[in-house]
Amino acid sequence: MVAIALLTVSFARPAMAGDAAKGAKIFTANCTACHAGGNNVIMRDKSLKKEALEKYNMYSLEAIKTQVTKGKSAMPAFGGRLSSQQIEDVATYVLSKADSGWK
Repeated sequence: MVAIALLTVSFARPAMAGDAAKGAKIFTANCTACHAGGNNVIMRDKSLKKEALEKYNMYSLEAIKTQVTKGKSAMPAFGGRLSSQQIEDVATYVLSKADSGWK
């Protein structure tokens, strides 16, 4: 019974590996123009809010890191501008903000 409870808690939220405080600074410098407050000024329904991330299978560190690294649609790729650690920090920040409702 305890093992089931631990597994449930383990999978309820994506693992955080980066530094959210550093990610916040990187996000502000590179992402806020389109994603202020977790919104998306280009494609409003594809915001960084938890519900949208879950709906579009983006509610994971790996999915966000891939999106930031490679870009997609109107979003530019940041793989050439940011280090892998910076991208991990941004992804960690985005997930932590999504979990808190961007408050």
